[in-house]
Amino acid sequence: MLQLEQALRRSWGADTTCLDAARLAQWRPDDPSRGQCGPTALVIQDLLGGDLLIADVNGGGEEDEVHYWNRFPSGLEIDLTREQFQPHRIIGAPRVVVRPAGGPRAYAEEYRLLRARVLSALADRRIE
Repeated sequence: MLQLEQALRRSWGADTTCLDAARLAQWRPDDPSRGQCGPTALVIQDLLGGDLLIADVNGGGEEDEVHYWNRFPSGLEIDLTREQFQPHRIIGAPRVVVRPAGGPRAYAEEYRLLRARVLSALADRRIE
């Protein structure tokens, strides 16, 4: 799991976010998890299985948004991108999302790019 986490974190970039064009400027190298929740949760599900969770995020006078992460049959939840939210943001109750059979419809290119980078990093064992 540690190698997967390292591979994901090193693979994030502005080109793997789920931020629309108007919000893409919110992504910064010093806040790399911003907008990465969807592609990250999909890659984790590809490699480890489990449920894909989604929840509404609101509060602090900021625009409402959604957040994705993973839950496994043991009940363990993995959320590698939660740090993108300031403490005043409230992540609501999660619900399970069923992936479309043909893969994600929104931000599919970003997901595929992140997946390719992660698989390459894991295969090359470039993770320290």
